[in-house]
Amino acid sequence: MTSNDDYVLEILREQGLVTPEQIQRARSGIVHEGVSVVDNLIKDGTLREGDVLNALAGQFGMEVVSLKDLDLAPELRDSIPVDAARRYKVIPVFKSDESLTVALSDPLDFDTLDTLRYLLKRDVQGVVASREEIRAMLDKYYASDASMETMLSQMDEGVDVSMSGIEQLFQAAETSESDAPIIKLVSLVILEAFKNRASDIHLEPLERRFRIRYRIDGVLHEVDSPPKRLQSAIISRVKIMANMKISEKRAPQDGRIQVNIMGRELDLRVSTVPATHGESVVMRILDKQNLALGLPSLGFFSDDQQTFERLIGLSDGILLVTGPTGSGKTTTLYACLGQINRPDVKIITVEDPVEYQISGVNQVQVKEEIGLSFGGALRSILRQAPNVIMIGEIRDLQTAQIATEASLTGHLVFSTLHTNDAPSAVTRLLDIGVKPFLVASSMRAAMAQRLVRCICQECKEECAPTESELKLIGAIAKQIASTQLFRGRGCNKCALTGYHQRRGIFEMFLVNDEIQRMIFDKVPSSELRVRAREMGMRTLREDGLRKVVSGLTTIEEVLRVTMGDIN
Repeated sequence: MTSNDDYVLEILREQGLVTPEQIQRARSGIVHEGVSVVDNLIKDGTLREGDVLNALAGQFGMEVVSLKDLDLAPELRDSIPVDAARRYKVIPVFKSDESLTVALSDPLDFDTLDTLRYLLKRDVQGVVASREEIRAMLDKYYASDASMETMLSQMDEGVDVSMSGIEQLFQAAETSESDAPIIKLVSLVILEAFKNRASDIHLEPLERRFRIRYRIDGVLHEVDSPPKRLQSAIISRVKIMANMKISEKRAPQDGRIQVNIMGRELDLRVSTVPATHGESVVMRILDKQNLALGLPSLGFFSDDQQTFERLIGLSDGILLVTGPTGSGKTTTLYACLGQINRPDVKIITVEDPVEYQISGVNQVQVKEEIGLSFGGALRSILRQAPNVIMIGEIRDLQTAQIATEASLTGHLVFSTLHTNDAPSAVTRLLDIGVKPFLVASSMRAAMAQRLVRCICQECKEECAPTESELKLIGAIAKQIASTQLFRGRGCNKCALTGYHQRRGIFEMFLVNDEIQRMIFDKVPSSELRVRAREMGMRTLREDGLRKVVSGLTTIEEVLRVTMGDIN
């Protein structure tokens, strides 16, 4: 609903619209990362979106308007460019000689208003409207008018977007001359995603249109989409490229595509899921060049990097990397393997799926359909006498037990867990069923991480933190009160977002003798966290704010990814 969920919940609670019990129930009901508690409360009927908008608008002195009967005159519509209206999801509602009033759905989105003031070179004021009404107005007045021919004309003749190996043979057997425009269109979609540094391409069939979105620096951006009538042909083309069954539309499928774009070899991991209005397709773009950057590119400061290099240089034990989906855990593990990948070290990985192929590393693909699970694969690879084992994810007791036993018999084990913070990795292992003495003896460290967007260096400018930001970061605000902070103004390089690329923020939980005793005694993770902080552990938010002070990112971005962090 908004960018600062906890702050909004506090406002709603103070106004009596929701109780702490309802908030906790909605919070525990969140299954997917990125879904806000407010959205959950609206979905389950506890709150109405109109009540939320009225409460927030009143808090910030903004007016709530209805756009249902608004008829945008051409002069008013043209006061905001199409790309800006769709990117920032705003609708102009009133225009004077000196100012422009726009409707937006998030009263706390002050950055959008500041960006529009800069882009339009005029004063911009905000009013509040529902997301559905804004979306309908965007579709009505700011719909993409790019025809298929226009989109195809953007494709440079000299750009190579080609498949390689067996995929080319499969393509030749399944396509005809009449398919050429669709082939070129799909190539254009992949090319534009690559140029925009997207990590994912989402092809989403909706009721009346076919939506394409790119995930850039962790945030989804909608782009100009082809007509709905081309939906079936585009999805079929992607399935051909990924060597999937075109006729199978009722069951999910997975596949891979290898393409060459402008001299770069890319792997695309493709997933299809049957949805209400057609098959939803997601293509994850895997660029091997990202692996060559190593540990320094992950975002460690020198002190944390030294600690982490010491950990991955150990001869045995378990090192866990934790965080939600999309927080860069697998990339961190690959960087670890790249750091220690030497001729005298045998490394074997068990993954589902194998995302990147690394020279010199033995990588095992899990295949549940033939009985090759994580646990089964682990048993087999231990007979291969590896020095280092990387497990894609510890999901069950069997995998966890074999991993801990391997670490106690002279193997260094890397793996991931889905937990919110580093000390909770201990609780997660105990909940799975691993004995406390095994966890205490085998675990060397757990590192939680998140990815924050970096300030674009081309449009970087000085700024001052807002009162709401200082309030949200609490006691830490005193440490940065006298520090000069920065933000991205928005430029062509960063697509007007103010951010370019991402780096990690980290929370390192080191297991020493005292922590081992606490784990053995089944001390709750909250007490482990308190003691670890007393011994010098920095939380995710504290590490993030170190990077705010250094000019790498913004307070808003750190708050976005650490709202659940307890200071």
